[in-house]
Amino acid sequence: MSEIVRLTCPMGRKRAELWSGAVLALAGAGGAAAAFAGLVGLPEQDAQGALRWGAVALSAAVLVAGLALLADGLRLRVPVLEVEDGEFRYTRGRYIVRIPFADVGSYYVLRGRTRSLGLCDVTGRPRQFPSVQGRRASRPYLPLTGLTSPDKVDAFMSTAGIPPRDRSLTSGR
Repeated sequence: MSEIVRLTCPMGRKRAELWSGAVLALAGAGGAAAAFAGLVGLPEQDAQGALRWGAVALSAAVLVAGLALLADGLRLRVPVLEVEDGEFRYTRGRYIVRIPFADVGSYYVLRGRTRSLGLCDVTGRPRQFPSVQGRRASRPYLPLTGLTSPDKVDAFMSTAGIPPRDRSLTSGR
């Protein structure tokens, strides 16, 4: 296989954090600017001045929360599955798994809140992968995202030429 077959998993959490962080940052900056502009010309011991300083502080906190959400959204990495030149690759940020295509026998999709992809060797045993985040020694699957459709994973794997794992009791007949 000489061309690249690629599946990029959708990341709803990344989009949500980026958009909500941008909205919060803009709202915080606008609120702080408006409250600070209202402070100009007020006496320092005025009760309204204390309320306006509270509004400035609250707007600054909203601005900081929005910037934190933006930073976290930019930090999230999207999983990418690729098959190219006889090699299966899973990439998520700096974490890369490379398996020779001849060593991949079949696959299965773990359904749940966060979808995962399990690969089996040619004898049908699940492969073990090092942990994505270093929390565990190994795991038998590669994490995808919750918005990843199992049908898209099936279509990607069939395009790549990897069959689904046969787990039926009557598979030998």
